[in-house]
Amino acid sequence: MSTPQADVIVVGAGLAGLVAAAELADAGRSVLLLDQEGERNLGGQAYWSFGGLFFVDSPEQRRLGIRDSLELARRDWEVTAAFDRPEDHWPRQWAQAYLHFAAGEKREWLHRQGMRWFPAVGWAERGGAGAGQPGNSVPRFHVTWGTGPGVLEPFERRVREHQQAGRITFHFRHRVRTLNVTAGTVHGVSGDVLEPSDAARGQPSSRVVVGDFTLNAGAVLITSGGIGGNHELVRRFWPTERLGPAPAALLSGVPQHVDGLLQQQVAAQGANLINPDRMWHYTEGLRNWNPIWPAHAIRILPGPSSLWLDPTGRRLPFPHIPGASTYDTLRHITTRGYPHTWFLLNRAIIKREFALSGSEQNPDLTNRDLKAVAGRLGKNVAPALQAFLDHGADFVVRETLPDLVRGMNDLTGQPLVDYATVEREVLDRDLQVLNPAGKDPQLAVVRGARAILSEKLIRVAKPAPILDPGSGPLIAVKLNVLTRKSLGGLETNLQGQVLRPGGEVIPGLYAAGEVAGFGGGGYHGYRALEGTFLGGCLFSGRAAGRALAGR
Repeated sequence: MSTPQADVIVVGAGLAGLVAAAELADAGRSVLLLDQEGERNLGGQAYWSFGGLFFVDSPEQRRLGIRDSLELARRDWEVTAAFDRPEDHWPRQWAQAYLHFAAGEKREWLHRQGMRWFPAVGWAERGGAGAGQPGNSVPRFHVTWGTGPGVLEPFERRVREHQQAGRITFHFRHRVRTLNVTAGTVHGVSGDVLEPSDAARGQPSSRVVVGDFTLNAGAVLITSGGIGGNHELVRRFWPTERLGPAPAALLSGVPQHVDGLLQQQVAAQGANLINPDRMWHYTEGLRNWNPIWPAHAIRILPGPSSLWLDPTGRRLPFPHIPGASTYDTLRHITTRGYPHTWFLLNRAIIKREFALSGSEQNPDLTNRDLKAVAGRLGKNVAPALQAFLDHGADFVVRETLPDLVRGMNDLTGQPLVDYATVEREVLDRDLQVLNPAGKDPQLAVVRGARAILSEKLIRVAKPAPILDPGSGPLIAVKLNVLTRKSLGGLETNLQGQVLRPGGEVIPGLYAAGEVAGFGGGGYHGYRALEGTFLGGCLFSGRAAGRALAGR
């Protein structure tokens, strides 16, 4: 075994890696922090995120009159995750520990580091199928002031301070190919040095090899992310028995370098990779009119009012409504082989209910611009959304319903959408909004959401006829499936130690973040109740860093 060059090697400079490195260096440990990309990509996928964090019974919730509790969150998580496998032992343990964290010290720990949150709490994965069915019973999605970069900020600051003090050393453009193992103990990594690249954040970078490296340490922590940018791996693990065949066309919600190759190598060297068939892909993907990476897609964060139509114009059956249960609606779509679906709405709904996921799509929140945020309450559609209306390939905007249907068929090049079907669906829905009650379950969800002040003021439109001329023009949005997150991963115990098949610890090897299914090999189960993945990176990175530091 070679002489250690640091106490710990952390492979992957995304959020989980930064958190772990900061915790290690805080405890006086020396860290080598490696990443195959350049320094511009520091922070990984978290940079591109909307910055949503899952808290339970937070001050923000209480100010809005939202009554939440650990008991309610635990029940929501249990039915949403639907753990049903022997290998779910550690994922269950991680889920329980994370819920205690989210209902306990998580917010205060982040608040002490300077993080703040937008006062309106969002309602991701709002469910609607019933009290004992998947979904959040109350809003729990807290948008960080500064979005994804705002989440990264305190950890990058801590890591940079340790870099200046000599406790953390960066090795960018270092692609790990293999673990260094002696007598069953992991003590380092080896791989390729890639040529310098001036590619902007998120853009594909050169894979030209200019050298090799071998680095050794007392332990190795893998935080290399998931597989969402590698469609070959996505298709390999796609659960055909549950979701039907993978769509012929997939868009990417993550950069190309999110390739999962190191996860596969670690598994090949003896780690237990569990639940790789559990994935999190979105159904509301838009082709980015200004792409950064190949097949770059942006996800709509929808309010509940749009009509969701199949390729022929039939309304998807309840509870498949916007924002309800991503996994269950994905399953409905893919098992039927739909190449796409549609949202049908109008300008009044899109202005109030459409948010676009991502830091770059929300410059007002990302830049902490109060004046621009206040502009969301004005008459105009948000600039980033207006850009999609003006330039996006998946939007059809017309004054009349016949013209809208013709535009939908022109967009796909096939006469799939039947006008009579669409007209009947819209008229049936519009007849139900004339009274404060009715038999349409989607409108019941809308009315229930508006009982919460933040939903009523800034998120959910007042029920009104879609065909109301004063609310026009009419809008149809073609929706595509986009890849995003791996819910399975390397099996780990609560200290982040990687396990072999059978449960034996691999000495010297740890994992955190998406590569470990955000904890244990898949603490979300089949469905990500949070509607966000930052919390798992924070929690598992902290847990592994503190365990390695002996704290």
